[in-house]
Amino acid sequence: MTVTPQDTSGPQPVSSRRVLTGLGVSGGIAIGRAFVVDRQFVHVPRHRLENDDINAEIAALHQAVASSIEHLHRLKNQSGARDSAASEELGFLLDAYIHMLTQSRLVRGAEERIRDQNMNAVWAVSDVIEDITGQFEAIDDRYLAARASDIRDVGLRLMRNLTGETDRAFDTAPRGAILVAEEVSPADMARLEPGQIASFVTAIGGAEGHAAIMARSLGLPAVLGATGIIGGVSGGEMMIVDGTRGEVILRPDAADLDRYRQRRDDWLAVRQKLLRLRDVPSETSDGVTLDLHANIELPVEVAGALANGATGIGLLRSEFMFMNKRYLPGEDEQYRELADIVTQMGGKPVTIRTLDIGGEKLALSLQEEMGTGPNPALGLRGVRLSLRRRDLLETQLAAILRASLLGPVRVLIPMVVSIHEMIRVRQVYNAVAKRLRQDGHGIPDMLPPLGAMIEIPAAALTIDALARECEFFAIGTNDLTQYTLAIDRSDDQVADLYDPLHPAVLRLIHEAVTVAGRHDIPISVCGEMAGDPRYTSLFIGFGLRNLSMSPVNLLPVKQRLRKIDLRTAADHAGRVMEQWDSARIAMMLDDFNDLA
Repeated sequence: MTVTPQDTSGPQPVSSRRVLTGLGVSGGIAIGRAFVVDRQFVHVPRHRLENDDINAEIAALHQAVASSIEHLHRLKNQSGARDSAASEELGFLLDAYIHMLTQSRLVRGAEERIRDQNMNAVWAVSDVIEDITGQFEAIDDRYLAARASDIRDVGLRLMRNLTGETDRAFDTAPRGAILVAEEVSPADMARLEPGQIASFVTAIGGAEGHAAIMARSLGLPAVLGATGIIGGVSGGEMMIVDGTRGEVILRPDAADLDRYRQRRDDWLAVRQKLLRLRDVPSETSDGVTLDLHANIELPVEVAGALANGATGIGLLRSEFMFMNKRYLPGEDEQYRELADIVTQMGGKPVTIRTLDIGGEKLALSLQEEMGTGPNPALGLRGVRLSLRRRDLLETQLAAILRASLLGPVRVLIPMVVSIHEMIRVRQVYNAVAKRLRQDGHGIPDMLPPLGAMIEIPAAALTIDALARECEFFAIGTNDLTQYTLAIDRSDDQVADLYDPLHPAVLRLIHEAVTVAGRHDIPISVCGEMAGDPRYTSLFIGFGLRNLSMSPVNLLPVKQRLRKIDLRTAADHAGRVMEQWDSARIAMMLDDFNDLA
């Protein structure tokens, strides 16, 4: 992949001011110069296949084709939501790209090379691209020459899906730049250094996807789904991003710059005022204390969590240790990563979730084994993968147990459906602890608590059974909402139907909290709902005493919390639970918050 400060290929943006709209997924305002990610290079490993491997390689090719087509459809759907000539033109282009991947000369030629010449798939695709584009470019016709560029673009998409190669262009982003890309993945985000970029804008993405979650966690203003950004700005051009309103201004004029600099100053002033609450107790107006913990995707977020007054880490997503690696990290490597985080927290509790690779969080080292599947969100992920690959689970549990000597730790198991899964995990847990002691590793006499994520309706509905094997619970509202409503929160066509206030979702949360309380088992909420002050009174009324959220949301939630009294919140939550319409529930919450 290369990054061009001034890209001269393809359609050129006009030189005048332009305003784009998208989804404002992370608040704040950024003013800076565009850093346009141009994914025009893929490393092509070349090797000859054994005859027995040919069918598997062809299957991998077709899987990569399907993934490429799915991605193009997502981009086309996002484009179609914008009523403009530009989006219509982009739609025609994407249709052409999709056609090129549907039993085209490109795909057929690659399959023939795999079968007849024993080429590995990415080599075969690269070879076909060079062959086709060479023929087009040899013809003295500007239209056909442009088609050669289109074929190369489609081929590069296919090759990236085949290799799983994570782009390295982010490494060279100028400090303070605004990153512009078609899409930003969790693996891309994991490459960013603190303060490296000021903001980012993408053509694809939704408010509940991991790119949005990580933007909020890192405090980066972000706008996703701004279709016109493709070809709309060149590297180095000035732009403004308003992550609260979902606006992007390309080539702003002097009035824009003055106005948004003032808005940015106002935004920062509000944040500075909130910082005064950092060391103030997290308690209601009538003295009921809550633990406000931080969700952490990357180690660089720990400093932000502490700076915003987190009293612990309620969800450490361990996937960061597997991102951007073509090997599986061993016990010692994982221990060092976790030990550093536990040490930084200085005695505050850290809840470490075991590996939950799947969907958009795919590790290169596991890609070949897992594939993408027809529906990754319902596939081999979470505890299912851990029990299928016991070596992964054992390695991770060993690293966690060793790190637990440095501070209080809890072990959280994702995607749990039944008590039998927790029984099997505990058997592995105890066996790993026994092995570590025999090998002379120091671990606590009393093992860290073992708990389950409540993020699948089956788990919420049978939490009384899970209570027999769990020492704590954490409700993941993102996936719980997704699975309850059968809505893929990353699917642009239905993302607007994703509704955490649906009565079914609220009843599952309420029931889980009630049952956990009856068994005297600690329970928290660690999904995005926990970080929205709009829901704080509802959760307090349900009986929750631990909320975990993106670090940037800790102080707004604390501010809201200190205005609420428990009795009033409980009465209001009871009335909410009598409702059957999510719109009515939303109105009741807003009215309550306005009065408090």
